[in-house]
Amino acid sequence: MAAVCNGKLEDSFMVPEIKFTKLFINGDFVDSVSGKTYETIDPRSGEPTARIAEGDKEDVDLAVKAAREAFDNGPWPRFPGPGRRRLMMKLADLIDESVEEIAALEALDAGKLFHWLKAVDIPVVAETLRYYAGAADKIHGETLKMTRELQGYTLREPIGVVGIIIPWNYPSNLLFLKVGPALAAGCTVVIKPAEQTPLTALYFAHLAKKAGIPDGVFNVVPGYGHTAGAAISSHMEIDKVTFTGSTEVGRLVMEAAARSNLKPVSLELGGKNPFIVFDDADVDTAADLVLQGSLFNKGEVCVASSRIFVQEGIYEEFSNKLVEMAKTWVVGDPFDPRSNQGPQVDKKQYDKILSYIEIGKAEGATLLTGGKPCGDRGYYIEPTVFSNVKDDMRIAKEEIFGPVISLMKFKTVEEAIRRANATEYGLAAGILTNDLNIANTVSRSIRAGVIWINCYRAFDIDCPYGGYKMSGFGRDFGMQALDQYLQVKSVVTPLYNSPWL
Repeated sequence: MAAVCNGKLEDSFMVPEIKFTKLFINGDFVDSVSGKTYETIDPRSGEPTARIAEGDKEDVDLAVKAAREAFDNGPWPRFPGPGRRRLMMKLADLIDESVEEIAALEALDAGKLFHWLKAVDIPVVAETLRYYAGAADKIHGETLKMTRELQGYTLREPIGVVGIIIPWNYPSNLLFLKVGPALAAGCTVVIKPAEQTPLTALYFAHLAKKAGIPDGVFNVVPGYGHTAGAAISSHMEIDKVTFTGSTEVGRLVMEAAARSNLKPVSLELGGKNPFIVFDDADVDTAADLVLQGSLFNKGEVCVASSRIFVQEGIYEEFSNKLVEMAKTWVVGDPFDPRSNQGPQVDKKQYDKILSYIEIGKAEGATLLTGGKPCGDRGYYIEPTVFSNVKDDMRIAKEEIFGPVISLMKFKTVEEAIRRANATEYGLAAGILTNDLNIANTVSRSIRAGVIWINCYRAFDIDCPYGGYKMSGFGRDFGMQALDQYLQVKSVVTPLYNSPWL
């Protein structure tokens, strides 16, 4: 028996009306310059849900022009901090008031679990806005103690127009991880949501207008990466680009930014994250943490724990327990409250994951459970667990971004550290042990931006998040995120009787 497949569409929930399908530029919903549109697809069925205006270079130019005018001559960067804070708080309140509709749009767009979106993800969006709104009136420079007869101080000023390119796995949360600090700093933004998941970004644009965010500050241009995304990355009038997505596309964003106006870039990219389970761990707890860390959001998570290193003393017991739990995992309609896992975001991702499962079998890994599609419609895949995985297998090296778990046995602490670090990525890692010395040694030794000890996916808005190596650079979350949207200006004047006079 594999996972519980419940492929029936949930009829008890009314699919929300899709109200906003056009570009949002300078405070208005508008058609694309070309008039082109594209279809978004319901991953539950593979059927179309809406036609969305398709932004291109000309539309990005218009959005940047509006954002540039709003930054150079508009009120937003010139508001006292409390003014920005007040409007950001109002937007957060409007998000809270619309939580059910926003959650339904994201479930329909991305195949994410509606009950989780409603209870957690969308409320966290509002709290993220409030967190950074609280910082809007606390941005200040420093008085410098100069070594010569000079007086100096620094100003922290908004960097300007920010291009924001977000992926499809967390369309709302990742949007406001970037929009929140950018708006608090006084920047204006041009947002390109993933072409698969534009509905919530457009809805947020409507709420931003309703909250009183000035025209031109918040612009949304849906479209494809090679057109709209490329235009943002290379635009001479955009002052900074922030991108979350694949390492491959991150390279293209960075190259385009360098070749244009050398704009700064922050990148949160892929991961192939190790979770190291030591012999002294409770097996039931370990299996549950690994299952949640690997399969949450159908494995479409940059920090998914996809490489599981288990010490040899409990390897067999752990494997059996993990398989037992995986077989109770319910794969079904994201609007069904019984579901643990919805469909993959689109057919391309669905096919990619299934191809990796075939690669794993061909390379000699042992398939313990899963490995097949769920149901006869939509993009559902069974939770899949491989054992006897070798470090050089593709399923152990390459980011799959789906519900696939690779189990690997190790003997010593030193071996676990060496093998955990044997990856081009460095986003996150998990450690499960009751030995404080092991926990401290391993956490200091693994080259990754986030280390979770005896927990996993323990995110918090106050805790910086970002990667090492090919997982990117720059940090979201926390007050450090503000630094990405601010410039430091030094101001120097001579003192009385200074030789500089």
